[in-house]
Amino acid sequence: MSLMFLLALPVTSFSPQPPQGVRYNETPVFNFGEKLTYRIHYSGMTGGELTTVLNRTRHHGQEVFHAVLTGRTTGVANRIFRVFDVYESYFDPTTNLPYRAISTIQEGNYRFFNDVTYHREGSYFVTCRHKGRVEVPKNTMDMAAVLYYVRRLDIGSLRLNDTIAIDTYFGRRMFPFKIVYKGRETIAINSGTYRCFKFMPVTEVGRAFKNEDDMTVWLSDDQNRIPVSIRFNLRVGSFRCDITTTENLKFPLSAKTR
Repeated sequence: MSLMFLLALPVTSFSPQPPQGVRYNETPVFNFGEKLTYRIHYSGMTGGELTTVLNRTRHHGQEVFHAVLTGRTTGVANRIFRVFDVYESYFDPTTNLPYRAISTIQEGNYRFFNDVTYHREGSYFVTCRHKGRVEVPKNTMDMAAVLYYVRRLDIGSLRLNDTIAIDTYFGRRMFPFKIVYKGRETIAINSGTYRCFKFMPVTEVGRAFKNEDDMTVWLSDDQNRIPVSIRFNLRVGSFRCDITTTENLKFPLSAKTR
C-alpha cells in the first residue's frame, strides 16, 4: 500500500479555504532545490524511503514549481514486495494551484500511469488520461500540491480543532481532504527532537482504518513548516514515515532542538 494512497483516504468535501482569520502566504516558505528525505517503517520494520524534491521549471511559458515525490521499498521489504512510486505536480508559485499532475506507480506486478491537466480558465475541469474530461470543483488540487499548500498557511494563528478542507483529484477520481489542527507537540524520532504543529487528517473508516483519527502529521514549528513525521494506525499494522535529512531549506531548521 503506497504512502500517497494512504494520504488520499479522507472523506468530507470542501474547496481549499483556510479557516476564517488564517492567512495564506502568497510568498512560499520553501525554495527551489529543497529536498527532504524520509525513512519508512512498517510495524517496527524499516521498509522504505520517501524523498520530496522541489524544482524550478516552466509550464506553457510560465515559471512553476515542479514537485517530485518518490516512494520506494528497501532491504527485505523490496525483495518481498517491490514498490517504486513517483508523483509529480506542477503548481503555481503564488496560488499553489496545480496545472499538471503525473502518477507513475509500480507495486509488485501492478502498474499504473496517469497524466492529469488542470484547466483553470472558464469552467473548471481536468483532462485525465484514463477518463478524459472530468468536471471538478473550482480550486481542486492534487495530493502533492496539498502538501505544499498546508505549509503556506499561517499555522500559528490556527485554533485548536480548526479544520482545513481541500478538494483533490487523485488517481481517477475526487478525494476530498479534511485535516484538523490539534495544537503544538514536541516529538522525538531517530534524527532528533522537534517542536511541531500536530494535525489529524480525517480518515475513512472501513477501508484501511478503524477510526477517523488513525492518521497524524507533524509539521515543524518554525518558518519552514516541513513534514517531520507521518503516522498511520492501520487495520493490518502501524506505518510511520520520519524525516532523516533536509537540503536547501529556505530558513534554518530552528524546530529541531537536539
